[in-house]
Amino acid sequence: MKPAISKSDWHRWWLVVMFAIAMAWVESAVVFYLRSMIDRIEPYQFNPLPVISGFAAVELPREFATLVMLFAVGLLAGRTWRARLGYAVIAFGVWDIFYYVFLKLICGWPHSLLDWDVLFLLPLPWWGPVLAPVLISTLMILWGTLASQFEWLHAPVLPNWRVWILNFAGVMLALHVFMADTIAAAHLGLDKIRTVLPERFDWQLFWIALALMAAPLMKIGWVLFGLEREKTGITEPSENFGCTRNPKN
Repeated sequence: MKPAISKSDWHRWWLVVMFAIAMAWVESAVVFYLRSMIDRIEPYQFNPLPVISGFAAVELPREFATLVMLFAVGLLAGRTWRARLGYAVIAFGVWDIFYYVFLKLICGWPHSLLDWDVLFLLPLPWWGPVLAPVLISTLMILWGTLASQFEWLHAPVLPNWRVWILNFAGVMLALHVFMADTIAAAHLGLDKIRTVLPERFDWQLFWIALALMAAPLMKIGWVLFGLEREKTGITEPSENFGCTRNPKN
């Protein structure tokens, strides 16, 4: 059996992580500047998204550009499509977590993992406690690490459509939880959407969404567990869920 992780794979992993951490500092610094200008260091307050001339036209493309940069580094780092996707989600997860770490260092916010934050602005503002995106980012880092570091499994990017349907359902459910209040206010117009302050986060639905999103992680983890058992002679895995080893190794 081929070694699970080569040194070059770890080098790529660390470079992606270092890039994402650097991007997180840039992002947190920009957000600190913007929130200082509009007196919204703590986003959960009256009129959380005030209209500032010129800011919206710049801020929305900036958020999109940040995503492009994070996913571009994943595409450059990986040698297969599965590894590229893995590195991309690692970059996103590390960036998101360290964004909050650096904001805490810069301005003292968030005070806790349960502080409300405006997570994203497209297509509508997303609201949620800091803990929620941190948990999702942790899942992304774990799956991305397994997907990118165990390329020798020769699994296609979508080896089992069922787990990805579950993952997609989890993503949609999480988006609904994050945008539930702004969706409810959408028919009242843009001004109302800007002033929405959610009062309750639906943790029950979020935990369901998180479990569904974890399906690909649990799947690849199960495959690796089965191969390890096969290696030690404990059992012969009857199914490897679409993942096969290279017969030359």
